[in-house]
Amino acid sequence: MLISHRREKLINTVLFFASRTRHCGKIKLIKLLYLLDFQHYRQTGHSVTGLGYHAWPMGPVPVDFYAEWDDLPADLGEAIEIKPERVVDYVRETVVPKRDFEDRHFTKRELAIMRGLAERFRDDLSKPMVNVTHDERGPWSTIWDEGRGRNERIPYSLAVPSDPAAREAVLEAADQFEGILAADRTAR
Repeated sequence: MLISHRREKLINTVLFFASRTRHCGKIKLIKLLYLLDFQHYRQTGHSVTGLGYHAWPMGPVPVDFYAEWDDLPADLGEAIEIKPERVVDYVRETVVPKRDFEDRHFTKRELAIMRGLAERFRDDLSKPMVNVTHDERGPWSTIWDEGRGRNERIPYSLAVPSDPAAREAVLEAADQFEGILAADRTAR
């Protein structure tokens, strides 16, 4: 039986970004998760967290994770606290870790991407990150299509490099990974 540890990885990814960036609230965290998952998929053919992202007006959103935010499930609630802070005319939420990040289920590549993103966006609020997540040639923009793709799922395959050799290798790896997951589901 395949053990994916995706939920543990999601929670630890949240802990990682919350402890290594400033101003890490819901929107910044969602953007960091998107960048991590799509960058990792571009390189390997599978995401880190397994989240599915949809095209919303404010950018790519992992809808299932977003739905958990206002009523954190026990596992996530035991790992983080969400602290509201009033800023002029709105409330900024900050994710505060309740425990330390654990790296035991992450690959070296995943950790390197996470470190790179945390370093790059360490001091940014979510607004400057829009230029990256809304890139006009990127996956969100392709699906969003000036609103015609509202709420549509953003396929990870849109992150795959356009270079034919690299594209073929990543898509083959993605097919193999999906085959492994499908075989595991059938075996249960």
